[in-house]
Amino acid sequence: MIIWLNGTFGAGKTSTANDLISLIPEARYFDPEQVGYLLQTVSDLPSLGDFQHWRPWRGLVVETAAQLLDYVGGVLVMPQTVLVERYWQEIHTGLQRASIPVHHFVLHADEGTLTRRIEADTPEIRKWRLDHLPEYRDALPWLGREGKIIDTTEIPPFQVAKTIAACVGGSPLE
Repeated sequence: MIIWLNGTFGAGKTSTANDLISLIPEARYFDPEQVGYLLQTVSDLPSLGDFQHWRPWRGLVVETAAQLLDYVGGVLVMPQTVLVERYWQEIHTGLQRASIPVHHFVLHADEGTLTRRIEADTPEIRKWRLDHLPEYRDALPWLGREGKIIDTTEIPPFQVAKTIAACVGGSPLE
């Protein structure tokens, strides 16, 4: 099984993922962004501004997740922002074809909270993350159809993780 944590930067995906793996037996952290970093080492790929725009990234995320689950079993917790619906559909369809159940959660916070959290980031990534807030706002309608939205505005990551674990049967809510 895969627990995919979506949502924009500053919503708490990485912190929640780290807490979630302690709550669900046999859960492992897998960051799809690392697949993008791998592809960035390939010379002469077109410069598209985001590795998610490379079709091989989406296919390799699916294949890597399938290979990992085949090798170690259990649950993969995958925190990754995907704001292009077609890309999410490609990934989700690929995982379905591989017979991998996917629980898609969208971690959400109001824009003021997201901005404050992002402003606390390191300067080299702050601007890029802030620039993606409008894209996230535009993606919210389809994200709400495709995933379960969890508001993280006033909830610490460990409580968000407990909520998600309860949704997938890993741990009761308290």
